[in-house]
Amino acid sequence: MSGPALSGANAERDTRARVARLILEHGPVTASTLGERVGLTPAAVRRHLDALLAEGMIEVRRARPTQTRRGRGRPAKWFAITDAGRSAFVHAYDDLATSALRFLAETAGDHAVAEFARRQIADLERRYRPVVQAAPPHQRVRTLAEALSGDGYAAAAAKAPQGSGEQLCQHHCPVAHVAAEFPQLCEAETEAFSRLLGTPVQRLATIAHGDGICTTHVSSRSLCGPGAGGVAPRGDAGDRSPETTLNTDEESGRTPL
Repeated sequence: MSGPALSGANAERDTRARVARLILEHGPVTASTLGERVGLTPAAVRRHLDALLAEGMIEVRRARPTQTRRGRGRPAKWFAITDAGRSAFVHAYDDLATSALRFLAETAGDHAVAEFARRQIADLERRYRPVVQAAPPHQRVRTLAEALSGDGYAAAAAKAPQGSGEQLCQHHCPVAHVAAEFPQLCEAETEAFSRLLGTPVQRLATIAHGDGICTTHVSSRSLCGPGAGGVAPRGDAGDRSPETTLNTDEESGRTPL
């Protein structure tokens, strides 16, 4: 293959990669929404979606959990990224990072890994703090989500299902494969969110442990007393490491990235 044919193949591949990234960052999403975002005809979108489905990069969901069906006819198809698709976006240095943290844990102990995680997240926290604190209290979760999206986390904020507080959702985690073995990274990140928002938070789900997105519940500030802040334990059981409560006067627990 050469000349125009090669150029066309490259363009096709680049467009398909863009479609996959949009599904990663905004999914589940419909074909019509993808077409609008990428500027493709319905036929072109279907061609790329069919190819991604065949490769196992994406999967079809008939409806979002909170979606109510309108009118008659077949329910809309929503396309979401799969674990295989997510892996395609994983950073090339995962293996090296994991090996380095294993060495650190073996030679200096788990506390050294936790300290490393806290130092890694400290830069992000320093950069986000002025932006988050400048926002009105009721907009701080959304502001944090926007800051995270700027760093590639594809984050969004929404009201919690029961109306008590908000949820911070991250559709992409650059260190998910590393955090699967070293939950200190996720714990450090969660603790940083609590400090930035000035209210208790609880990590409900993580990509590192096989969930579709990282979901953090943020308690309503109106329900917290003066000086409230901290990380609540995870709500699920099993072998996942729980986050520990943060104190303003003393440091405790581990943290994620």
